[in-house]
Amino acid sequence: MGLLDNFEQRLDQLVNGGFAKAFRDVVEPVELASRIQREMDTRSAIVSKGRTVVPNVFSIELASSDLERLDIYDEQMRVELSEVVREYATEQRYTFLGPVEVSFAEDPTLETGIFHIRSLAERDNHPSTPPAAPIDPGPATGHPRLVVGSKSYPLTRSRIRVGRGTGADIQIDDPGISRAHADIVLGLPVVVRDLGSTNGTLLEGRKISEAPLYDGARIQFGSTVVTYRDA
Repeated sequence: MGLLDNFEQRLDQLVNGGFAKAFRDVVEPVELASRIQREMDTRSAIVSKGRTVVPNVFSIELASSDLERLDIYDEQMRVELSEVVREYATEQRYTFLGPVEVSFAEDPTLETGIFHIRSLAERDNHPSTPPAAPIDPGPATGHPRLVVGSKSYPLTRSRIRVGRGTGADIQIDDPGISRAHADIVLGLPVVVRDLGSTNGTLLEGRKISEAPLYDGARIQFGSTVVTYRDA
């Protein structure tokens, strides 16, 4: 039995055939797995003898109708597709620069049954450091900030991880937030990037996989709404 056959069988066992009903005449899960494998092959890069690097971060952009059908299977799909990526990499002797991440995003310009995959070979540069120290909200500090309730967290590193786990730079006690939920990546522009969280990340009420931030932007992790400030 091939890798894609195994993938399809595992999905069927997870939801008792629900995938086949939900995706009839639209995007099929096995199509997503096959396209991800092709993306890995196409974007593979030989960096040294015996070492070929492939993307490890995948964002699957779907039509609104397909994303809506997928919603109740979102977590299982991300888990299974991530496993397909790892298994295929082992089979082809590919190497990753960082952990595998698969997420879904809406593209309202796409028609039902059409999808795009964006991929990136990204290093896991997240340092093992204590959470960023919160400060009381107040005047501009010279650094961008994330305001969570009555606390204001200065974004002083190139990448700040938000989550419920103890390894997060900004730890939020909310059962709807994943242990490693999202990253705030400083640059031009500053962006918020969902890390394949269970409940997703919303920007101004819209679910995103990655999006630029602006002063006053409201981001929702789980049931917690935070505000991004430029300084």
